[in-house]
Amino acid sequence: MSLAAASHGFLSPTGVEIAFLLVGLLTFGAALVTVTTRQLVHAALWLVVTLGGLAVEYLLLTAEFIAWVQVLIYVGSVVVLLLFGLMLTKAPIGRSPDADSGNRWAALTVAVAAAAALVWVVVDAFRATWIDLDGAAAGSTRVTGESLFQNWVLPFEALSVLLLAALVGAIVLSRKAKAADAAAQAAAVTPAAGTDGGPGAKEGVR
Repeated sequence: MSLAAASHGFLSPTGVEIAFLLVGLLTFGAALVTVTTRQLVHAALWLVVTLGGLAVEYLLLTAEFIAWVQVLIYVGSVVVLLLFGLMLTKAPIGRSPDADSGNRWAALTVAVAAAAALVWVVVDAFRATWIDLDGAAAGSTRVTGESLFQNWVLPFEALSVLLLAALVGAIVLSRKAKAADAAAQAAAVTPAAGTDGGPGAKEGVR
């Protein structure tokens, strides 16, 4: 063990560790704003910040391939899909009072319990896991591609079908809203045509 490695400890963090902590705090704050804001468009934009912060964390962990996948797929595709869904369903741009259902404390309790369970499962699963520093990098293209297309093909395809279903659902909802607006406009115009001296009124007089 070298002298530099021996002197490094919890009370003497490196610049990368400090940057990792600061970016993590920023990402956590953006995630909190995402789930607490009452403006749907702002929530989607803060989600961009959250996912971008995760990409920076992957870069600091020397997992460059995972970082760029995070940017291209989640920031560049999923968030864009959400924004298109908001536009197609005519979501309000300003504050939405109905965005808060009143179950905030119940949702917070469930979120904390889920986070605690996730941390416990991850720590218990990887407690005795060791990284082979002499092998390929954990976040390299080769290792990630082999793991994705050998072990996670079915969940990957299921996720793509789920995203497609969300896009189709947004289009269907927008078409229903347009049809309802057209019917309401037609119903509003028809009585006015009969009372303004139109053909129906003239026939009634004759």
